[in-house]
Amino acid sequence: MRQRRLRILVTAGPTREYLDRVRYLSNESSGRMGFALAAAALQRGHHVTLIHGPVALRPPRGARCVPVVSAREMLAACEQEWPAHDVLIMAAAVADYTPLVRFAFKRKKAAEPVSVRLVPTVDILSRLSASRTAGQVVIGFALEDRAPRRRAREKLRRKRLDAIILNPPSAMSAPTATIELLVPGAGWRTFSGTKLATARQLLRAIEPIAEPALRDASTHSSRFATRTSKATARDSR
Repeated sequence: MRQRRLRILVTAGPTREYLDRVRYLSNESSGRMGFALAAAALQRGHHVTLIHGPVALRPPRGARCVPVVSAREMLAACEQEWPAHDVLIMAAAVADYTPLVRFAFKRKKAAEPVSVRLVPTVDILSRLSASRTAGQVVIGFALEDRAPRRRAREKLRRKRLDAIILNPPSAMSAPTATIELLVPGAGWRTFSGTKLATARQLLRAIEPIAEPALRDASTHSSRFATRTSKATARDSR
């Protein structure tokens, strides 16, 4: 029997939090893992919306892409798209802090030290997890360099996720990855290879978690079709 198609929302890449018109806070995320997950989901016949920060990657053919820059923009795009999807895979490396004040013009270099006040960015994963409806599945990422499994498990519990993917800092800009998947009650599973190969393995492991969404696929189908047609009309203007 042919598997029904999921509506999968994937986030990828970094965000940029601007201090002035040219300087920003960000991280080393290349977006490759998120783009690979989007490509793997498409190969397995699912519908994909890809919300991504600034990256130098070609979007996978067939994905509906929504480019953003800041954490706030990513949150707004996710909140717009999430109600029409079955599964969220939050692979984006959202910057943890943003400058309290953004200068309107390029700040000139000074001889003395400069202090910049930072405030936490919005917690996109927690917000989307809290706003889910019955049957929606939320999968997060954890990048940890100390006590990685313990911290990932705490994040899974704290944000009420259905699964969490743990990867090391070395994976951020590398073409390959060794990652671990934790599903409550099922223990850890390790996947390794190119990011596309790893993404394919992850998708096969994630699909059983989304069984409730597969059973209730028709619940979201009309909403997804409506949003997609509206987005297509908007893009054609």
